Amino acid sequence: MIFKSSEMDLNIKNALGYLTFKALDDIPFIRHGFSTRMGGVSSGEFTSLNMSFGRGDPDENVTENYKRLCEAVGVSFESLTASSQDHNTFVRKVTKADRGVGIYRPKDMMSVDGLITNEPGVTLVTYFADCTPLMFIDKRTHAIGSSHAGWRGTVGCIGEKTVNKMKEEFGTDPCDLIVTIGPAIGKCCYEVDDPVASKVEALGLDTSKLLFPKGGGKYMLDLLETNKQIIMRAGVPEENIIKSDVCTRCNHDLIWSHRATGGKRGGMCGVLSIEN
Repeated sequence: MIFKSSEMDLNIKNALGYLTFKALDDIPFIRHGFSTRMGGVSSGEFTSLNMSFGRGDPDENVTENYKRLCEAVGVSFESLTASSQDHNTFVRKVTKADRGVGIYRPKDMMSVDGLITNEPGVTLVTYFADCTPLMFIDKRTHAIGSSHAGWRGTVGCIGEKTVNKMKEEFGTDPCDLIVTIGPAIGKCCYEVDDPVASKVEALGLDTSKLLFPKGGGKYMLDLLETNKQIIMRAGVPEENIIKSDVCTRCNHDLIWSHRATGGKRGGMCGVLSIEN
């Protein structure tokens, strides 16, 4: 396996692999990481670091995988708070009272594709396996957010809604945000049809950078660039937005990809927290 990226690092700790953004290394008040397929206890089609409950992998395996990821990244297992994703655009504010939800406590809300907090000791967990991870760090207020943007969440502008929710809850100025996008399925691998393309066109963005016709009603779609333009429209400066150059399908030996596996897979997660 050869990993190449100008934007992300592959970190190995106790045989567990996780990805981090180079651009976030100099932000001292956060910890973050994206799980890979390396270093867990799951077997079969979930080999070996599966972070998704409810796909057929025993819960005890997934729980152990979380404990190993937390140790590697340097966050507390007890601090984890998970989203409850269904490709919608609801963004939820969470606090220390919500720690454990979706991990070692039952989910208490459905349809939560974005999480925000301004409390240290709360680690936001969102899930992916081709869809686009969005992370938001407010350098001034030290608030954070993490959202899941598949094509439905993307055209529903969950990136913009996350920015607006942080403005509403924490007084975030979009100019103070650092936003990372990815790793996700790239325009090299993400083929969509006319119905999806028409929803992207309806966003009023620069589609010359988003949709690339193949003929026969098929297009290659750049989900990362689409989210970038949406987040810029929300007021975040372009220079504050970092896109991953790691395609999940091209790197499916390292990262979970729904399309590469035909749906027989585990899942990756992104974790983001404010340091105590």
